[in-house]
Amino acid sequence: MSANNALTFTVRGARPGDAAHIAQLTLQLDPDLDPAPIAQRFERLLTRATHAFFVLDDPSSDGGDGIAGFVAAEHRTLLQFGERVELIALVVDPRVRRCGAGSTLVAAVEAWARQRRGVQDMVVRSSLSREDSHPFYQRIGYVHHKTQNVYTRTLTP
Repeated sequence: MSANNALTFTVRGARPGDAAHIAQLTLQLDPDLDPAPIAQRFERLLTRATHAFFVLDDPSSDGGDGIAGFVAAEHRTLLQFGERVELIALVVDPRVRRCGAGSTLVAAVEAWARQRRGVQDMVVRSSLSREDSHPFYQRIGYVHHKTQNVYTRTLTP
């Protein structure tokens, strides 16, 4: 679908019944992920006031229960920066990319940050490998702040 094909998107707060759809969409970020634990974590995080999940109802879904994208965010207080809302995940089905779906979802999180959490600062981290996302975030007003390495360690008994 080209950018000239305008679609009307309906964004709503995510519900527990969206877990399987969100888990499947998350595989677009990393196809090696296991969707079962993602769905379980989603259901736990959905109940936390510091987390927000919004979904984009699928405009082409006949049954009306499909979603074409989602966004997840977390309200954090950091010692060095204070309060901010971080976009944790943004996934839009390829069928509706470049039609305003992503910016519609980000706008929902930004409204939640301002109106429900009283937070003005937003941050998003985007992997260097997700090259298509970088111009998107810049286009909607996000400014590149820094590049960093991320290190992990599994603690074993």
